[in-house]
Amino acid sequence: MIRLIATIIAGLVLGGIVHLVSVLALPRIAGQDAYARLAPITRVNAVTELPPITPDKSPLPFLDPAFAMAVCRYDLSNGPIKLTVPVSQAYTAVSFYTRHEVAYYAINDRSAGRKVIELDLMTAAQHAEMPEEEDVTAADRLIIDSPTPTGLIVMKALASEPGLMPQARAAMQAATCKVQAEPQAKS
Repeated sequence: MIRLIATIIAGLVLGGIVHLVSVLALPRIAGQDAYARLAPITRVNAVTELPPITPDKSPLPFLDPAFAMAVCRYDLSNGPIKLTVPVSQAYTAVSFYTRHEVAYYAINDRSAGRKVIELDLMTAAQHAEMPEEEDVTAADRLIIDSPTPTGLIVMKALASEPGLMPQARAAMQAATCKVQAEPQAKS
């Protein structure tokens, strides 16, 4: 009887370990992750508006059709990027993901407190090379350090009713994501 119970417990522990390893490894080994799916329809360091979401046609699974969406597939190897997203009438959100779909930062129009969400995205090394500017405070300039040199920025604007979708789409069309000039090294 004790052998049977020990065998069952060993089987459950082994099954749990296999399950945990496969769940944690799946994002790294999956061939059709979000970055790979969006690569053919987006340009690097440029905002691409996603087509309207319908049940038959969606570039990614589980997207909400009440949102106008745009994506910036970034590569920081050519320097930091400047992101500017106008705030829509209802709600606007910006989320940052690494190349392997790990979310590392998000901001919305309410936390930005402005008519435009504006920030600089760079690696920690690029941030360290920036000159010290005493006249620029954290409130004046939002700097986000990316843990990886490549990734995705997903922008969403809510159309709280169908008639507001053109305004939400206009906000996404006005968004920009472009490489900045190289920062000067500290002296």
